[in-house]
Amino acid sequence: MTPPRHLHCSKARLRADKAYDSNGFREKIAVMNAEAVIPSKRNRKAFIPHDQALYKDRNRIERCFNRLKHFRRFATRYDRRTIHFTGFIYLAAAMIWIA
Repeated sequence: MTPPRHLHCSKARLRADKAYDSNGFREKIAVMNAEAVIPSKRNRKAFIPHDQALYKDRNRIERCFNRLKHFRRFATRYDRRTIHFTGFIYLAAAMIWIA
């Protein structure tokens, strides 16, 4: 799904937790022309800095997906067509936002 043209898209940033801190995964992110916002593992030899302010948003994103998964229709994906599934995601997100 492509973003609308009127939205200005800056460089993509992928947020992940320490479990995804590997050189191979970071290289794949770089190939996709994105920035990795991943804290370094404790046992990493060379510490790689990350933007802590952006990393804090990862928790908010995970909580949003957790709330969406409370909807059975979202978790099991009964819809055959992508447009119907996307429409339900919008509806569920609106219900979460209102609540």
